[in-house]
Amino acid sequence: MPDFAARRRTMVDTQIRPSDVTKFPIIEAMLEVPREAFVPDAKREAAYAEEMIDLGDGRVLPEPRTFGKMLDALNIQDDEAVLDVAAALGYSTAVTAHLAQFVVAVEEDVAMAGEAQSLLSEAGADNAVVHHGPLAEGAAEHGPYDAILVQGGVEQVPEALLAQLKEGGRIACTFVEDGVGTVRIGHKSGGKLSWRYAFNAGGQVLPGFAKQPEFSL
Repeated sequence: MPDFAARRRTMVDTQIRPSDVTKFPIIEAMLEVPREAFVPDAKREAAYAEEMIDLGDGRVLPEPRTFGKMLDALNIQDDEAVLDVAAALGYSTAVTAHLAQFVVAVEEDVAMAGEAQSLLSEAGADNAVVHHGPLAEGAAEHGPYDAILVQGGVEQVPEALLAQLKEGGRIACTFVEDGVGTVRIGHKSGGKLSWRYAFNAGGQVLPGFAKQPEFSL
């Protein structure tokens, strides 16, 4: 039988810590949550690989390094509410639930949403809930949020999502331009977002996050 706990420790020691992710709550959460439980059975052997995992239907689970560094940049506190967009089977939500007071996972694939809720319950993430609906619409009824985490690539961030971010809140997105991805952290101040570069990363553009074509007469 595979020793997934050992693989989890190796992931943290070789992918997370060397990427300057040093906050102990993040390290502890990534050591605690069984990543292999949140991928399709056929992908369990690859759960701790240093790569994105194909979840089917154009969706992927970001590589551990990208996710860890996004969490580090967001600096989530234990009294904060977090929106986890494109949660898929719930791995990111399970980890974030160790850091935040409350997490809302948004998933538009009905099968993934249902499985994510079951897996989160099994993982004991009692402070997390799965919202089934369009990714780009978020989950306004549970907001506003101190932090928003988008698990995939974006070309633009819908205003409906940004409106759910509290004043002083943060959002992490992987912007994809000409096939190149960069993670940026947005800070909301005075009702406006200011973005700063964080690091390079890969990502596939999520449904609802592509740029709309511009029409001109």
